[in-house]
Amino acid sequence: MTDASLSDTRARRLRNALLASVFTLGIVGAAGTGALLTVSPTALAEPVRVEADGPADFTEVVREVTPAVVSVQVRTEVAAVSDRSFGGFDDLPPGMEDFFRRFGFPPGFDDEEGTQPYQPRRGMSQGSGFFISDDGYIVTNAHVVEDSIEITVIMDDGSELDAELIGVDERTDLALLKVEGEDFTYVTFSDEEPMVGQWVLAIGNPFGLGGSVSAGIISAAQRDIGSGPYDNYLQIDAPVNRGNSGGPTFNVQGEVVGVNTAIYSPSGGNVGIAFAIPANIVMDVVQDLQDDGTVTRGWLGVQIQPVTEDIAESLGMDSLEGAIVADALNDGPAEGAGIRAGDVIVEVNGRIVEDPKQLSEMIAELDPGERIIVTVLRDGDMRDIRVTLGNLNEFDQMQASIDDEEMEITPVQPGSLDDLGLVLEPNPDGTGVLVADVEEGSPADERGIQPGNVIVAVGSRAVNSPEDVEDSVEIARERGRDAVLLRVQGDTGVRFVGVPFDRG
Repeated sequence: MTDASLSDTRARRLRNALLASVFTLGIVGAAGTGALLTVSPTALAEPVRVEADGPADFTEVVREVTPAVVSVQVRTEVAAVSDRSFGGFDDLPPGMEDFFRRFGFPPGFDDEEGTQPYQPRRGMSQGSGFFISDDGYIVTNAHVVEDSIEITVIMDDGSELDAELIGVDERTDLALLKVEGEDFTYVTFSDEEPMVGQWVLAIGNPFGLGGSVSAGIISAAQRDIGSGPYDNYLQIDAPVNRGNSGGPTFNVQGEVVGVNTAIYSPSGGNVGIAFAIPANIVMDVVQDLQDDGTVTRGWLGVQIQPVTEDIAESLGMDSLEGAIVADALNDGPAEGAGIRAGDVIVEVNGRIVEDPKQLSEMIAELDPGERIIVTVLRDGDMRDIRVTLGNLNEFDQMQASIDDEEMEITPVQPGSLDDLGLVLEPNPDGTGVLVADVEEGSPADERGIQPGNVIVAVGSRAVNSPEDVEDSVEIARERGRDAVLLRVQGDTGVRFVGVPFDRG
């Protein structure tokens, strides 16, 4: 082999070794991340890259909006307590009653009953708020001013102003205050829908410190935390603590995108999950409060629940859209118009109803006395029903009294629906069918049906005996259903439960 050939051979070996090293490093690196590297001669897709700069700081927006943010100090009257140290004459040591009668009783002491009356106590709470007009209107939370007898607004410069409570809307936890004066620095609400990932600032009065600023992002939207019928919160991770309630959440343009109202915290302090009422809801509520001190909403008069997969299957529905009517309240607008339990509300004035929460919001946006068209699914058919809405503010729901007396139940031969896991017997009250037992792990047990519940209907058919239930269940089977719809009365009210047949 010539020197030239030897040189070429060594060069090829070196090149092959380097290439092998490159591939080996690539495979090891991919294995370290749990990925499988595939070498391909074609170009790989480009990764996502976004050309966007975060703000250098928030100095300018904080300087502009801070004068519009205030601390709200509230003097309250808390539950009355007794100042007496004993329950009456019977608790006095021997001879002390004669002593009091001779030398006089303490102020306010009842010398006939031997007791001292309950005395009211005063408390103090605090929160945050912000000006929305130059003539002194201030937004805060309803829970901040709850039970207030005196409200003081503390300005950014430390000055204090007495505030008047204009109105409260407990359903959205909003309140409107008014202070005397003019030319106040105020802020406006954002017209644009806030986006997840957007920078936000929270300014308020955490722990009474006043004028505190924290920054974060909108981490989620349309959160329902179970605090009310109109939950639709922005979730933010800007540190929010007690005392921030009622304060504003700003975007980087200095516009209000929400009102801080709640935090999620096992400890009571910030853990990075806070909730703000979106600006579009705040604007509507505040306008009503400013007009006449109250918020007027339409009222349909139904108890509703979601359409689950089991319920949809039992009704032959192809989707989970809509809200099923668990009960149409007596003398309510819906009952008067002919809407009844078991109907599925799928549209209002031609707008599709996605779920019960959306239906509640749609009705609340309408005015009392307005005539609307409610489209329902009943027995497989669509029906348009005209309803004149009532006034939610005037609705005073009567709570049925519960008879705690034990009733003697006459033993009967219970009926059995084995494939549902139910044992039934006649209801001593005469309405519906009593659930005597539920098999553990059965379809009925998994869906929360309990002994003592009463089945009042199967589908749209009322039942008053175990035989009625069995007949109705058999009809559902004959129609090829994989589940049967039961209307169940329990301790928490009436609800529909879709129970699938146990296929073994």
